Amino acid sequence: MPSFVDDLSWLVKKELVMKRSPKGRLELTWMGKESALIPVEEGKYDYAWVDPDDPRAREIKSIEVLETVGEFDGPAGANQNLLIIGDSGDALRSLATIPECHDKYAGQVKLVYIDPPFNTKQTFEHYADQLEHSIWLTMMRDRIRDIKPLLASDASVWVHLDDAEVHRMRVLLDEEFGAERCATQVVWQKRTTRENRSAFSDNHDHLLVYTNCPVTEWRESRNRLPRGKASKNPDNDPRGPWDSVPFTAQGFRANQMYAITTPTGVVHLPPPNRCWGAVESEYERLLADGLIYFPKSGSGKPRVKQYLSDAPGLVPQTIWTSGEVGENDEAKREIQALFPGHIPFDTPKPERLLSRVIHIGSNPGDLVLDFFAGSGTTAAVAHKMGRRWIATELQDTTANQFIVPRLTMVVNGADQGGVTTLTERAAVDDLPENLTPEEAQKFNTYLGRVLKAVEGVDTATIKVLREATRTRDEKTVQWHGGGGFTVAKMGPSMYEVDDEDGEVYLSDQATNGAWSKAVAGQLKFTLTPDHPVFCGARRRQRLAVIDGVVDETVVRTVVENLAHNERALIVGKGVIPQADALLRSLSPGSRIKKAPGDIFPKATVN
Repeated sequence: MPSFVDDLSWLVKKELVMKRSPKGRLELTWMGKESALIPVEEGKYDYAWVDPDDPRAREIKSIEVLETVGEFDGPAGANQNLLIIGDSGDALRSLATIPECHDKYAGQVKLVYIDPPFNTKQTFEHYADQLEHSIWLTMMRDRIRDIKPLLASDASVWVHLDDAEVHRMRVLLDEEFGAERCATQVVWQKRTTRENRSAFSDNHDHLLVYTNCPVTEWRESRNRLPRGKASKNPDNDPRGPWDSVPFTAQGFRANQMYAITTPTGVVHLPPPNRCWGAVESEYERLLADGLIYFPKSGSGKPRVKQYLSDAPGLVPQTIWTSGEVGENDEAKREIQALFPGHIPFDTPKPERLLSRVIHIGSNPGDLVLDFFAGSGTTAAVAHKMGRRWIATELQDTTANQFIVPRLTMVVNGADQGGVTTLTERAAVDDLPENLTPEEAQKFNTYLGRVLKAVEGVDTATIKVLREATRTRDEKTVQWHGGGGFTVAKMGPSMYEVDDEDGEVYLSDQATNGAWSKAVAGQLKFTLTPDHPVFCGARRRQRLAVIDGVVDETVVRTVVENLAHNERALIVGKGVIPQADALLRSLSPGSRIKKAPGDIFPKATVN
């Protein structure tokens, strides 16, 4: 028999184990986390809490095409690019579920850029941005889950936020993707001026970057940043554009100390405390291969060519300055140039910022998704960069007044702003070693300020310094127009729910072809619009949607139109008692469902 002391010892050990191994997990909780949200008023960020199984949260709405703009076919045509007007949650569920959309988009999205309403309690002209924390978190959680079926295996998700929600969103993304899938948190300098009315001047935003595969795998597929503009191939080298670096190395090596004679007869020795970049025989080989360049019309010190196609890119850093990727004011100027006289969006994003995101996370031909389209910057930049794209926008006024006209200008080649033209700072001649054109430009700016304050400076020295650091802007037109896009809207809801008893009813919209199309999408049947009886097909099963009562005549007509080994699913608004038995006897395996109860059982509704 165990003694009291033994029992006490066991309890003490158990208590110690429990303290060392507590139950639970690290997570973010909020009111309504276990619920879902449904829109209360169309076109606004106004939601109500419902059970996740509520038909209004599970309904697959149809996607109705409104128009196409530009070319239809081709890799950048309207059949590849899609703007959807309506609630993003509805749109994402439909894209992942409707067979025609699922077959085209599931597992295809390479990059998702999410610029949600920031929940800053501000009122914007074009954004309803007043979302309470719990509603905001649920809305974002649901949409993150909705995009998962669409993601490619090596996709990345970029979430753009300010300080108001970034800390909560990072924990939420850790829960949805796993903390180990967080690639980084980028800081973007969104403004350069100082806000003197605040305790601290808010000059930055965040971009949370998560991957759909281990970060180490994504690192191998993501793109590095270009090293800057290469020379314009002044000697017409058949190997393509090139830049050059000094043909020197640190230190002293006796076999790398020799005289080099330039094409103009000037003799050079290695600079102090350095030697040439290779032994003389290797230099002779490089020279014979046309890989040695002599600046200053053939009199300068030797440099080695580096071809643009061979130069390794730069690993992206986590701080992005306005000089690199633009700021909010630059984005406002871009929109004002497209829409003169209009008040711009309050927090638009510059095209250069989206260009960097899209460059890092995708390649030409890849599919880019933005389900808070706003001013349409993501779609515009993706189009210019040769990516396919999907964008959704809640408010039809924003879509019709800004996004559609903007993208039409992109397609027509009338948008000359943003990344249409690439402006890069380039050296007039070879710069000193390890000095970039941007640094040389800054040097001259600072030098000018110093000269204004200092007298008696040697002008000859100043002239030499300025001559050695001369730069200029070089512009390259990257986009000339082309392609097209499709404009669509989310179809109306086919169902209503009585909030008192949870009973599901068909709405006034559930009539004729609209209802048949919605039922086919909900039940994952591919539409067969040309068939006289069946509106959908799924393998060997055929779908018949009856806008009325399923009776004996309906059953016999359906069975008569079935091919060998085919079965039918009949959905009707009413069913006579004998219909189901008759169908089973005539076509074993075929079924009847009465809408809406059999599609959304009452038990699924609170």
